[in-house]
Amino acid sequence: MSDLIEEQRIRYPPFEPNRWRPEALPIAEHQFKIGSFENKDLAIEELNSRCPPFKLGEDDSWMIERRYRYDDEILSAVQHDHWLESNKFPRIVKRQRRGWYLIPNPIHNILRKFINGVVIVLLLSLAYLAISPILMLLGIPVYGLDSVRWGLLDYPILATLVIPLLFAPLFIRVLANLIELRRQNTFLQRNLEMPDIQFLKDSVSNEHLSLELKFPEWDAGWIHADVTWRVGILPPARESLLKTLGRSTQRQPPPGLSTELPHHWEAGLDDGTAGGEDAPMELQQVKGGLYLRPMRIMAQGSVQRWNEGETIELSPPEPFWPGTVSSPLLRIHWECIVRIEREKGGALLWVQPLKVAHHSPTELDLRTLPLHDGRSESDVIPSTH
Repeated sequence: MSDLIEEQRIRYPPFEPNRWRPEALPIAEHQFKIGSFENKDLAIEELNSRCPPFKLGEDDSWMIERRYRYDDEILSAVQHDHWLESNKFPRIVKRQRRGWYLIPNPIHNILRKFINGVVIVLLLSLAYLAISPILMLLGIPVYGLDSVRWGLLDYPILATLVIPLLFAPLFIRVLANLIELRRQNTFLQRNLEMPDIQFLKDSVSNEHLSLELKFPEWDAGWIHADVTWRVGILPPARESLLKTLGRSTQRQPPPGLSTELPHHWEAGLDDGTAGGEDAPMELQQVKGGLYLRPMRIMAQGSVQRWNEGETIELSPPEPFWPGTVSSPLLRIHWECIVRIEREKGGALLWVQPLKVAHHSPTELDLRTLPLHDGRSESDVIPSTH
């Protein structure tokens, strides 16, 4: 008899994946024994009731994989029909990816990019000041070295021009955060009812999603609504990731993970790959927050404008993805999103988690995974025009 082993492997991107080389981060691997079987045919028969194997990405890149090994042989896909897992949604879905959400003011993203440009200007100015004596010795005209007196001190004119550029975006962001808090309070006082979404058939990852959408109330300030669905990889549970990497919670975390951060909603939701502010200021009494964090690996299906009484048909993301997976280490998450454009206050999002079945055996062609920033301000849900 030989053992049938399930192997789970993941290399998950940190907060800003484009700044990291994937091969610099470790691959988390988890194995557990399914059972012992006398031959390969019996092992394959057991797999008929389990999640099909899949692999997204490559070993030298971002990667998520589930496979089965029997007697040193990797078994291929065995499902001949759709397969839907029975696991419950992880806590991060229940707390942070369900219900109403706001879209941050675009000024947050604009100012962040502006600050990057100002820092470059500041460094160039310092370099210019450092080499200005050499330029003067060479007879090259030098400008901006005159001083201006403020109080008891003299300052270079160049500094008086650059420093305000550096601090102005910070003050504007503070003001924008205060406006966001006011907007959140206004939204919570509205106490909107949830839309009624009826799915007309089972959701399968390589098939169209059919649904009917009704709004119990339609605000006078709403312009139109668009519907889409998307799939992505949620961060693994921190404790599961540390366990598979052989790290203690009391020691320095492995590369790509931050130290354990205090969480102001509920302990355990922080995945340990954050590296900075991922959303504008939020009211702490709202569990999960009012801004939707993007999945750092995700893809989106088609977008369709909602018209009352009409059935909505959404094509799936391409290339095709696996269905829902909700283990502690591997988490493939699907969600349906309704985007409501408003005359004032920015767009509203209604997020509905989906249980999506794995499609029948189809070759997955997802070697280059679509990466996204972890900040909610960069999570743009498109609208039809």
